[in-house]
Amino acid sequence: MAEKKKTNVFRRIGSWFKKSWSEFKKVSWPTFNEVVKATGVVLLVVVAFIIVLTVFDLGLTKLLELLVQA
Repeated sequence: MAEKKKTNVFRRIGSWFKKSWSEFKKVSWPTFNEVVKATGVVLLVVVAFIIVLTVFDLGLTKLLELLVQA
């Protein structure tokens, strides 16, 4: 029975880095303006969620205060 001999661990790691770097070079990177626009959208969505959750929390707090006082 012929067993397949594994290659050296360092050669496998080197091969993995070589393949990864090859794929890394194929990536289509966004322009600076695209990054700025995407960041702006993310910040706006985060602020919107903060506002919605804050209003929801305040409403529930007031409701709980009314229930506790009754």
